[in-house]
Amino acid sequence: MPQILLPIIPYGATPINNLISVVRQDKQWTYFCGIQPVFQHPDDDLKSFRMFTAQLCCQGACTQAQIIRTFGISKNSVLRSVAKYRLKGISGFYRRRQGRGPLVMTAEVAAQAQRLLDLGHARSEVAEELGIKYDTLRKAINQGHLRGGAPPPANEVPQKLAASESAVVPSDKSSRSDGDAAAGDEMGIACTRPCERVMAALGLLPGGATTQFQPCRDVSFGGVLCALPALAENGLFRHLATLPVLSGYYMTLHVILLLAYMALCRIKTVEQMQYETPGELGKLMGLDRIPEVRCLRKKLSQLSLNEAPQQWAGVLSRDWMEQSPELAGMLYVDGHVRLYHGQQTQLPRRYVARQRLCLRGTTDYWINDALGQPFFSVERPVDQGLLEALRSDVVPRLLKEVPGQPTAEQLQADPYLSRFVIIFDREGYSPAFFREMWQQHRIACITYHKYPKDAWPESWFTETRATMPGGEVVTMKLAEMGSWIGGRHDGMWVREVRKLTASGHQTSLISTAYGQLGLENAASLFSRWSQENFFRYMMEHFAIDALNEYRTEPIPGTNRPVVNPAWRELDRQSRSLKTKLTQRQARFAALTLHPQAEDADIQKWECQKASLQEQIEQLEHELISLKDQMASTPKHLAWDDLPEDQKFERLAPSRKRLTDTVKMVAYRAETALATIVREELSHGDEARSLIRDLLRSDADILPHEAAGVLEVRLHTLANPRSNHAIQHLLAHLNAAEFTYPGTNLRLSYTLIDPAK
Repeated sequence: MPQILLPIIPYGATPINNLISVVRQDKQWTYFCGIQPVFQHPDDDLKSFRMFTAQLCCQGACTQAQIIRTFGISKNSVLRSVAKYRLKGISGFYRRRQGRGPLVMTAEVAAQAQRLLDLGHARSEVAEELGIKYDTLRKAINQGHLRGGAPPPANEVPQKLAASESAVVPSDKSSRSDGDAAAGDEMGIACTRPCERVMAALGLLPGGATTQFQPCRDVSFGGVLCALPALAENGLFRHLATLPVLSGYYMTLHVILLLAYMALCRIKTVEQMQYETPGELGKLMGLDRIPEVRCLRKKLSQLSLNEAPQQWAGVLSRDWMEQSPELAGMLYVDGHVRLYHGQQTQLPRRYVARQRLCLRGTTDYWINDALGQPFFSVERPVDQGLLEALRSDVVPRLLKEVPGQPTAEQLQADPYLSRFVIIFDREGYSPAFFREMWQQHRIACITYHKYPKDAWPESWFTETRATMPGGEVVTMKLAEMGSWIGGRHDGMWVREVRKLTASGHQTSLISTAYGQLGLENAASLFSRWSQENFFRYMMEHFAIDALNEYRTEPIPGTNRPVVNPAWRELDRQSRSLKTKLTQRQARFAALTLHPQAEDADIQKWECQKASLQEQIEQLEHELISLKDQMASTPKHLAWDDLPEDQKFERLAPSRKRLTDTVKMVAYRAETALATIVREELSHGDEARSLIRDLLRSDADILPHEAAGVLEVRLHTLANPRSNHAIQHLLAHLNAAEFTYPGTNLRLSYTLIDPAK
């Protein structure tokens, strides 16, 4: 009877990990270490909750990711609590916040302000009359110190602003369209900044076009501005110095930001930009218009020189891993074939599982975290499969970049400790590879068992609740035991965990992650759908397979062997002969088993058998000859030994790498927004669709230069439930106090209330 390793937790408790669990009962949260209660607080005591969860993280009892997954709170909230605990300790959560007191809004000033507000004066008029800042008055009203009466119009601007600003009336789509069309008669459609464009053409504008927002209503795709804080948090504006410096009207920041807007607005290719209104998209960037397609292609070519996109993507990948070291310790690796239907080069054929065909294309190996978020990808124009890609490209890079790896002393002290875990599908099943990774690098591998033995008795399986990396809690019937895989000399002992399905089928996985529970191994492997969903989502919404340019280039020097074209042709002929031989042998066997009884039929029957016998002997002779030729023909050749007419070129990778990096940032930003929205949705799977609708919706853009605010007024969505979720998101975005790149304007988001 195998020993089943399962965590010990109280009945009905929600496990945070295999040691800490929590129970909510009678409006109380109770935390357990094993089966012993260690802390308790009311369910509405937010300070105690933040204090104790931060204490668990700081003392190493659990990770921040486990707190986020268990309680469904935001990452920023946990980071703030942990930082406060480390800085101020337990008392920091219960210390009363110290304020400076009403230095400006004294009792006398407050009484005068209340009197003017009660008389119906606008807030801006009251602030000007009393000589105080507009924001000071607004905060006093929001905090309940003053009664502000009816809220001011959403477009109200303090009277102390410059006369020119207060007199500007926000433009609508019709007026902007007329102005853009009028500019087309002079310099070009929507080119309403002729002076700056002339200066840029003469080389007198080294900093590029200035970012200047104009008051506008109903700007197309205005909702995409909600993604700016998330884009910045995921590194869109970091390390841009690694890219070449652009000259002219549009600078590097403009082009990168435009690519991000395109990805989030589902404008999938550069060519599709010719069907969008250039002036409207320009208003999102504080410009008169976006670059035309030909200009944008030129800018992308300049940014893609000298492998700059690869360097930028590499730096961002390391940043993402360092920001989430707990996610970087569990990595999913899988190949994705980008199909190519062009005629510029004859790429080799690859098996495409989603179409069940062998088609021409290039294989990219993607490395994602447990939530499906990408870290980086490796392009393989000459590919020998997943194992060779892991050995040559993926594992060496992970050894350098994965943060928080144990030291040599820690690995020696704990024989079951691994550097990190890589998870892949059955294509990577290889006992020799598992042994190599563990003995040489102490890297743990998890995959499906390719050759499971006899079924285990159903009595071995136990109903177990497992928390998936995304926070979902599922119930599975699991059993575990040790298994030997491979031969006597190149095999090894692994952990085998099986899942019993409702139909009685047993899904088997093997793992060398000896330091984890079998339950954790099962949850990790059965979450591989997150990476498969990532591929499908990126193909459908972000056009990850689209060509960004049609140029090809020679493959740089490589020592990887490739299949010999002569051997491939012999193998094709051999398989064809085997098919014909099998068919004729089947027909011959059928005639032998069913002889004819009548004399006329016997003669015909004997002729058919003789003909088939002759064909079978001929095919067998040809097959033997082909086998001899295949035995004398090498299966693989070095790249340099290939005939020139058989060599192929790879698709130019630089521009593709640049756009893919921006799309990865956009996907991560959209994931962050969806995570926040999901907190207020009863159906969490609707979060991404709601974010897509938000990013593609119209919005008003109202700059307040004197107040240093760029107000983004979003239009109401389809129903109150969606509006409530978006209000929750906007509260987080406003708390971030993000400043628009290239300006001193702080972004402020509001949702237009249709009832006002």
